[in-house]
Amino acid sequence: MTIREIVYERQNEIKKGVFTPTRASEILVELASILGNCNDRIRETDVAYNKELLRWLDSETKANRARIKAECSKEYLDKREARDIKELVVEIMRSLKYYLNNAEEEYGLGKYQ
Repeated sequence: MTIREIVYERQNEIKKGVFTPTRASEILVELASILGNCNDRIRETDVAYNKELLRWLDSETKANRARIKAECSKEYLDKREARDIKELVVEIMRSLKYYLNNAEEEYGLGKYQ
């Protein structure tokens, strides 16, 4: 299972809204560990895209044309996807933290007693 599949699976689980604070904590820990993998992937895709851009810069007379052509490449798509997945992971983590804070406050107010 890829990182993208794991993230989308957790996202769909959260969308359903049927989970406990304990499960939210488990997902949060899992996503925190995936964040490091996202950073590794971003680093790899940045290097691949920069090589592609350099290749186009060598063959084009104008830098803006080279950049546009490089942005039509698979390397650019991979780079964008890696960054988008990381952004999604970070946003899901923020949402889970907010959910857990609210659950803690409700527990303190006696809603779960």
